[in-house]
Amino acid sequence: MRRREFITLLGGAVAAWPLAAHAQQPPMPVVGFINPGSPGPLRQQVAAFRDGLKETGFIEGQNVAVEYRFAEGKFDRLPALAAELVHRQVAVLVAGSNPAAFAAKQATGTIPIVFTTGDDPVTTGLVTSLNRPGGNMTGSYMLTTGLEAKRLGLLHELVPRVTTIAALVNSNYPPAETQLRDLGEAAPRLGVHLVVVRANAESDFDAAFTTLLQEGAGALLVCASPLFNARRQQLVVLAARHAVPAIYEWRDFAEAGGLMSYGTILADAYRQAGVYAGRVLKGARPADLPVVQASKFEFVINLSTAKALGIEVPPTLSARADEVIE
Repeated sequence: MRRREFITLLGGAVAAWPLAAHAQQPPMPVVGFINPGSPGPLRQQVAAFRDGLKETGFIEGQNVAVEYRFAEGKFDRLPALAAELVHRQVAVLVAGSNPAAFAAKQATGTIPIVFTTGDDPVTTGLVTSLNRPGGNMTGSYMLTTGLEAKRLGLLHELVPRVTTIAALVNSNYPPAETQLRDLGEAAPRLGVHLVVVRANAESDFDAAFTTLLQEGAGALLVCASPLFNARRQQLVVLAARHAVPAIYEWRDFAEAGGLMSYGTILADAYRQAGVYAGRVLKGARPADLPVVQASKFEFVINLSTAKALGIEVPPTLSARADEVIE
């Protein structure tokens, strides 16, 4: 072989090395993200999830891809969306809320699942124990359904002259009976008559408000429910339209114009979901990752809404609020 031909051949081989190395790089892992809500209202939660991924060294678009699926409040879509992500062969599934977690569980028994849930994951059957989840699932437990009595007490403190308070309950939500039991025990201690109003779909909301007004309820407690959270804007608007003071589970309700909220910090749960998703991508098994329980709670008062309702917030109550929205 002539010297010039050899140099030309060698130069071409060297130029091809980076291309060959690039071709041999492993494909970017894909995380599936499924939620019963809508993208807009979940902006903060999605941002917190990305922050959690970043804490473990994964940045969306750089070394990890995320496939998002939102049910837009239509819970019957969750099984198909979960199956779609499983078919996509994602490396890990992140399921926001109990219904999404169960849809993911039904879709796969092998792909790791990281959930956020307000229900006890042991009682509902997602995991066998909090410390040693077992199987292919783990996540964070936000403890929402055990706070109804606390919310009732805060609402009564704000409107002490109201003697009849309605509780809006989603009967299709498994913890509903526990919620009603807790409220039924708390109401007599507060000297409050409790009216139970049920709404199992968005189409029931208008009738529910009509009923609670007919029953003479002067205030409303919206019980924890993925349905109510996914449709929080409609509930906040209805409460304002009918001038009903109401308390909700998440700060998102208060930010949307709701009067008050008391519950765990939802963004923390999604950040934790991102952290666990990152750890799974690095090789951790869900069975070995303990379910993280919420330890922080926040009480938010929307002062503008209170003024619109003609309610004066007692200084003792506003002093205990983590945030007062002006």
